[in-house]
Amino acid sequence: MTTVTQNDNASKEVRTIDGEYDATAKQKSQAKTARIPIKIVPVERLKKPEWIRVKAATHTSRFYEIKQILREHNLHTVCEEASCPNIGECFGKGTATFMIMGDKCTRRCPFCDVGHGRPDPLDADEPLNLAKTIAAMRLKYVVITSVDRDDLRDGGAQHFVDCIRHVRELSPQTRIEILTPDFRARLDRALGILNAAPPDVMNHNLETVPRLYKEARPGSDYQHSLTLLKEFKAKHPDVSTKSGLMVGLGETDEEILEVMRDLRAHNVDMLTIGQYLQPSEHHLPVRRYVTPDTFKMFEEEAYKMGFTHAAVGAMVRSSYHADVQAHEAGVADAI
Repeated sequence: MTTVTQNDNASKEVRTIDGEYDATAKQKSQAKTARIPIKIVPVERLKKPEWIRVKAATHTSRFYEIKQILREHNLHTVCEEASCPNIGECFGKGTATFMIMGDKCTRRCPFCDVGHGRPDPLDADEPLNLAKTIAAMRLKYVVITSVDRDDLRDGGAQHFVDCIRHVRELSPQTRIEILTPDFRARLDRALGILNAAPPDVMNHNLETVPRLYKEARPGSDYQHSLTLLKEFKAKHPDVSTKSGLMVGLGETDEEILEVMRDLRAHNVDMLTIGQYLQPSEHHLPVRRYVTPDTFKMFEEEAYKMGFTHAAVGAMVRSSYHADVQAHEAGVADAI
């Protein structure tokens, strides 16, 4: 029998897969990863090293205040949906990465804790609600990301544009970074739409090395993602492009360096590299914990290759301290 529970966003969540498959329910954990092409084989978890540290939210932080604001405006964050380990620190500082177009992704990437399922129709009020929230929080720098929406003809590009326009109308001084899906099979259409309101930073994550794509990013294509970044940069040479990688999925150091070279060859300006942490036993296991010395090596090599900014470290995530990253890259003023 399938167990269905309710989360705080009032979305159905399938917690087990013993019953009939429900495409409209939000699937998490085992229910999500059970249908991926390469099955996850449970292994003994590696012990977390001492350099993996997570800052928890405290009762004196703005953590619960931010959650309340988000719920009042019917907004989602990738911080919550992807179980980001930095959520306590970021919410405590009053910052969040907004996730638009719902909380159900059309992909089943087994490293990610965002739920999978048939998405709901787009919320026409979301762009304005997002802009009002950003204005109320007086944010100077925002990151807007989304679930994959393979059900939409433009992959959600127009919704990104609508959000950017509303935010700029209500908060003209706010810098905007978007972290987009790959717009699979609709790249030209999506890029054409984004021309109407390009962001201040265009971010699309490669996530891992090409050898691991079939296992870690089923439905995605390494070269397609590189092409997205390169073609956007060609259309908007003054807009910084950015991409992120995880380490610990079974890649080698040399493979990471090769991906970094590919990114520079495709005119990507900014880079993030962080340690992969397994959300549950039903997600891809951590194959290694990268040492601080190795992270330092990646950072040094990144600057040698010509990246304008490289945020590299165990707890670094694509949008973690994105405002600081943008400032250090010369994109935004100090926050």
